[in-house]
Amino acid sequence: MAAALSLSLSLSKHSLPAFHSTHKLYHNFSPRCNLFSLNRHLNRHHALRRRARFSAVAAPLTETPPPTAPPATVVLPTNQSSERLLRIRHTCAHVMAMAVQKIYPEAKVTIGPWIDNGFYYDFDVDPLTDQDLKKIKKEMDRIIGRNLPLIREEVSRDEAERRIMAINEPYKIEILQSIKEEPITIYHIGDEWWDLCAGPHVESTGNINRKAVELESVAGAYWRGDTNKPMLQRIYGTAWEDEEQLKAYLHFKEEAKRRDHRRIGQDLDLFSIQDEAGGGLVFWHPKGAIMRQIIEDAWKKIHIQRGYDFLYTPHVAKADLWRISGHLEFYKENMFDQMEIEEELYQLRPMNCPYHILVYKHQLHSYRDFPIRVAELGTVYRYELSGSLHGLFRVRGFTQDDAHIFCLEDQIKDEIRGVLDLTEEILLQFGFDKYEVNLSTRPEKSVGGDEIWDKATAALKDALNDKGWSYEIDDGGGAFYGPKIDLKIEDALGRKWQCSTIQVDFNLPERFDMIYVDSDQERKRPIMIHRAVLGSLERFFGVLIEHYAGDFPLWLSPIQARLLPITDSQVEYCKGVCERWKGEGIRAEVCNGGRISKLIRTSEKQKIPLMAVVGPKEVESETVTVRSRFGGELGSMAVDDFVTRIKHAIQNRTFF
Repeated sequence: MAAALSLSLSLSKHSLPAFHSTHKLYHNFSPRCNLFSLNRHLNRHHALRRRARFSAVAAPLTETPPPTAPPATVVLPTNQSSERLLRIRHTCAHVMAMAVQKIYPEAKVTIGPWIDNGFYYDFDVDPLTDQDLKKIKKEMDRIIGRNLPLIREEVSRDEAERRIMAINEPYKIEILQSIKEEPITIYHIGDEWWDLCAGPHVESTGNINRKAVELESVAGAYWRGDTNKPMLQRIYGTAWEDEEQLKAYLHFKEEAKRRDHRRIGQDLDLFSIQDEAGGGLVFWHPKGAIMRQIIEDAWKKIHIQRGYDFLYTPHVAKADLWRISGHLEFYKENMFDQMEIEEELYQLRPMNCPYHILVYKHQLHSYRDFPIRVAELGTVYRYELSGSLHGLFRVRGFTQDDAHIFCLEDQIKDEIRGVLDLTEEILLQFGFDKYEVNLSTRPEKSVGGDEIWDKATAALKDALNDKGWSYEIDDGGGAFYGPKIDLKIEDALGRKWQCSTIQVDFNLPERFDMIYVDSDQERKRPIMIHRAVLGSLERFFGVLIEHYAGDFPLWLSPIQARLLPITDSQVEYCKGVCERWKGEGIRAEVCNGGRISKLIRTSEKQKIPLMAVVGPKEVESETVTVRSRFGGELGSMAVDDFVTRIKHAIQNRTFF
């Protein structure tokens, strides 16, 4: 059995690029992944298929969990865990810029930060190719081999401007103007190249292992992210402390590429995004739609059990609603343009919150009514630049598993604990049992008094402590309207994905003048809690695809069993069995029209969990010969016996 190299990258939730344009360290949130840990054997299916045949009686239809990976042999450091690695990556960005300007003297430099797995630098230069990257890497190797010192220099603002003008670097003038601190610091590579920079760097280029550095790609990027400004060439690179770390990282990249949800989604015909309709708009194909229904049904069942009421609300509303909510003031750049209908302006909804508030306000509530829990799988629309769209992970229309809880102050803790329990139950169903939890507290600018902030924050802490979950405090990282809990799930590669969020809100109840009548017949404002477990169905589905690499568990698989007739003579029998299984709630289909070996290979390629091969003998005995993608040959069994076993496996969510 071929085994994947196991590795662990404990990347934190932030990358810390040193943007020269601000002369400071900035926290840049990374939505993709922070912890990498290859923990799956590759190519297990080929080995499993070589298992000897055994009888159905001896092999009940229960799925053995995939084999665990060997112990990690390479532990990859992060920018946060290794100051040396951070310095290496930052210096590599400067070395790359120096190399580019040696090869292309007309190139103008802009900014070059370190990022989670390496570094990048933006250049105003003619479009670059992969062949150009090879030339740049060779020049970088020469610079590294010369062991040039990195020298820090402090200069006045006027002197910095004089030097920039002397070398004709217009972007650096703009960067200098954005730097507020004094004095201005410059880093030199030997006496040949320099840049505005706050550091830090290694002592000399010789401290970089050139065999642990690789240039990965080149892409277009607008200056300052503004589409009205020049398009630049951004070169991405990766850098590590030694060759083994680089090899482990590249191996991880290959495994992540194999799991790319865009490729798997196309191969398994789950979804598409079609240019004719527009970017970022998802089409759920039949198989993907079946899986979505399964996800929604599981979500709804748990919510009903936990006392939520469901809502369905419009996709548009009068624009004034979004003025009241504050979205037009604070979120307008993420909203689609308004539309005029009968001389009134309407807006596609970017959020569900105002709708749920309007339902709450439809009648006057008493303190006895609380807590009130409402939930909706509500589709929202947000404007994203075309360059930022990415499969199911960044789209323009998506469905949030949105819910809002209206409660009293002394109910906050219990409601938060209830949300944590619900979140755990839902995520466990889909195979996620490892989380990173962060509690974000009051920022400098906020609404609400000290007392309610303290009470709400304490309630969140108490709920997390009662749950027994460890968490990190993000001091001052809360929203202006209340503290929040963010939860990231860890997938099969150890990557972390932001999904669940719980936010206490003191702002919208005030904006919408929400009230209730307390026990003294006084009118007061309720506490509002926003929460989502999956985040969005589209993004969560993408995470699921990559987590399982398309090898979905039996209960979740869009097609659970495929009947494969050996010849056309068995087709009618297979169709009858298929209809019988469908009547029992089994997602089955018949596939014929080729040699049985080809039908089996096709089914395995399409990741069908169970294949039922049918020949003359099976027709005569009213049986099927079952083959599992995970367990190999399971032998012959009666049709009814197969139904009993598969239904038991589906109900208990076990593997074959």
